[in-house]
Amino acid sequence: MDNFIIKDENAVYFETNYSCDNVIFLAIGEKGYFITDGRYEVEAKENIKNHKYEIEILISHNLIRTARTILKKNEKISLIYNPQEFSVYEFEKLSSDLKINFMPKPNFHQEKRIRKTQDEINLIEYSQKLNIKAFDKFAKWIDKKGKNQSEAFLHFKSQSFLSKKGQYDLSFNPIVGINGNAAKPHALPSSDILQKGDLLLFDAGIKYKRYCSDRTRTGYFSKDGFNFVKKQTFKDKELQKIYDIVLKAQENAIKNAKAGMLACEIDALARSVIEKAGYGKYFVHSTGHGIGLDIHELPIISPRSKTIIEEGMVFSIEPGIYIPQKYGVRIEDLIVIEQNGARILGE
Repeated sequence: MDNFIIKDENAVYFETNYSCDNVIFLAIGEKGYFITDGRYEVEAKENIKNHKYEIEILISHNLIRTARTILKKNEKISLIYNPQEFSVYEFEKLSSDLKINFMPKPNFHQEKRIRKTQDEINLIEYSQKLNIKAFDKFAKWIDKKGKNQSEAFLHFKSQSFLSKKGQYDLSFNPIVGINGNAAKPHALPSSDILQKGDLLLFDAGIKYKRYCSDRTRTGYFSKDGFNFVKKQTFKDKELQKIYDIVLKAQENAIKNAKAGMLACEIDALARSVIEKAGYGKYFVHSTGHGIGLDIHELPIISPRSKTIIEEGMVFSIEPGIYIPQKYGVRIEDLIVIEQNGARILGE
C-alpha cells in the first residue's frame, strides 16, 4: 500500500468520507492521520470512516508541524505527494531535514480515482438526473418569462433551479450565452437581452453527495417557444448547419467510444466530423473531461491524450463550434464506458 500525503479537499473526502478547508491527510501503511483544527473536530469524528485505514484524528494549530511529528517517527519511508497541492514555502517547512523519500507525482490522486466504482457511477448518474430536471424547469421558465430578460438575470435565475432553492451545491458557475456571447466557450454573463429568434447556450451542473454533474444544451427561442431538446430547428440556415454538425460529432463519439481506445482516438471521433465539414478551426477545446468529486478529472479527451480508456471511466462528450461575434453551439452529455461501449448517464 502506497504512503502518501494530501491536502486537496476532494481527495481527502475520497479517503475518509469527510473533508474541510484546512486539512492534511497522511496515509502510512494501514494507518491514516486526519490533521485539522478545532473548528472541524466534531464533524470529523461524526463522519470519518474508511475500511482501508485505521484513522486517527489529530487537532492542531499548526498542521505542517503535526505532520512533521508523524513523519519523524516514520523516517526512511517513501511518501507520494502532489506538488500542485503544496506551495514552495509549505513543502520546505514540511520536508526540511526529514529522512523521507518524497516522491512528487502530479495528479496522482486523480489517477487513483480515474475508474469509478459502481457506487460512484450511481451517484454521478443521480446527480445528472437532478441536473436534467433543473434544465427542464429552467427551459419552461424561459419559455414563459425569459423574453426581455438579460443574460445576467438568466444566469442568476438558473441557479435557483439548479440548487433547488439551496438544497444542492453547484458543480461550477453556470454559463449562459446569447448569440455572440455563446461564441465564448466560458462566457461571462452580459447585459444582452433575450428575444424571440435568439440562440441560448446553457452549461451547468450540480453536486449530489459531493459528486458533480455537467451538461450543455444550445436552444432556439422560436415563436413556438423554448426548450433544451437535442433536436433544434433554427431560422438561420448556417446556424442550423453548424448545430447539425455538432450534434453529429457528438453522436459519432458516443456511438463509437469503447474500452481499449486511446482518449485521443475518442476526441478524433468528434473532431473529424467537424473538420470534414470545414469548421475545424472553430472547435477550440478538448472533446471532453473526466468528472467525479472534481468537475474536471481524468481522463482528458483531447488530441494529445494517450490515456487508455477503460470500463468504469466517466467523462463528458462536448464538441462545439464557435463563430466569433455571431454564435456558438455546444452539446454535452456525460457517458460511462461499459463492456459494450458508452452509455449516456441520466437518460
